[in-house]
Amino acid sequence: MHSTAIFLIEFGAIILGLGLLGRFAGRFQFSPIPLYLLAGLAFGKGGLLPLDTSEEFVAIGAEIGVILLLLMLGLEYTASDLVSNLKTQYPAGLVDAALNALPGAAMALLLGWGPVAAVVLAGVTWISSSGVIAKVLGDLGRLGNRETPVILSILVLEDLSMAVYLPIITALLAGTGLAAGSVTLAVALGAAGLVLLLAVRFGRHISRFVSSDDPEKLLLVVLGLTLLVAGLAQELQVSAAVGAFLVGIALSGEVAEGAHNLLAPLRDLFAAVFFVFFGLHTDPTTIPPVLLPALALAIVTALTKIGTGYWVARRAGISSGGRWRAGGTLVARGEFSIVIAGLAVTAGIEPSLGPLATAYVLILVILGPLAARYTEPVARRLTGHGGRPGPASGVWGEGVALPAEAREAVDDQDAVGRA
Repeated sequence: MHSTAIFLIEFGAIILGLGLLGRFAGRFQFSPIPLYLLAGLAFGKGGLLPLDTSEEFVAIGAEIGVILLLLMLGLEYTASDLVSNLKTQYPAGLVDAALNALPGAAMALLLGWGPVAAVVLAGVTWISSSGVIAKVLGDLGRLGNRETPVILSILVLEDLSMAVYLPIITALLAGTGLAAGSVTLAVALGAAGLVLLLAVRFGRHISRFVSSDDPEKLLLVVLGLTLLVAGLAQELQVSAAVGAFLVGIALSGEVAEGAHNLLAPLRDLFAAVFFVFFGLHTDPTTIPPVLLPALALAIVTALTKIGTGYWVARRAGISSGGRWRAGGTLVARGEFSIVIAGLAVTAGIEPSLGPLATAYVLILVILGPLAARYTEPVARRLTGHGGRPGPASGVWGEGVALPAEAREAVDDQDAVGRA
């Protein structure tokens, strides 16, 4: 009974603190994500007042937060939108991997950590944080922006590439043979392909099955289906986030709109818990020894992500302002980077890899929301041009599929212009 009371006190204090930090951030019009992370850092291992009783519940809430963030992103698109974006944006995935994975691999080799650690650190620096970026896009009101489909295309390609990368890195860390690693990889690719096929070909039937006029039933079915698919995906060595995203794109029409409205408050709650959990599991005493290499790597890969976003948006026909916004939005690293580093730490590959990855992600997860907000105005000031700022800047790129909400916004703007 006493432990239950302590749990309620701790978790209630966490939620109350998140609410106050969110209000503070809202008053000054910036994303609350850095404040959530710093709060977790203050009350985690080695912090001012470590929390113990509610830690396990917070961990589960954090996983649900990432799943809901990706589900809500998926609800913005239909299956046909996804296929169109993947067909037109796959070169962007190759450029993204080359520009952002190589600095991590080079840093590991310069530090003398060996080829396996180099492959691990390459993954840490390559993958942007879908969770952080999803929250930032919502906080800044950019879900309907013209560069957002390009950003989401890169995130989808990165998340799907994890279905290939994670089995490979797991086999390398475990030292398994080629045959065992090939089986693991084949299972992961097959599972990801099957889920994508079901979403693309049978999305209409899934929406009909889920549809309900009762908000309570709709909420329970959508949430249950999402968690089920995410869990199955994770069990098959595919990212739970990919599973949740594909559930989102499988739902369309009124079902997607109704699910979006019902799940938005839950997403905000559990997403905040995720960022706190990330900070809770970071020991501040491990950061200073690796701070300089982590900072150098963060600066380099922040610039390479901005370059990636700029190039991809330019290729899609987005105007200058949208290109800079796309690049700045992609800077944040987060959940996947920590997962990858955690695998290496568990395997005992390199003792310093974990603290360096943690410091690196902390820097970029704090810098990311700031880069998303200020890259465009800074670029315009430095270059002396870049177009009129704001959500309406730029043009939709050829072959970039728009979410229904964005299409309606463009139609409304066109109607106003014709009037």
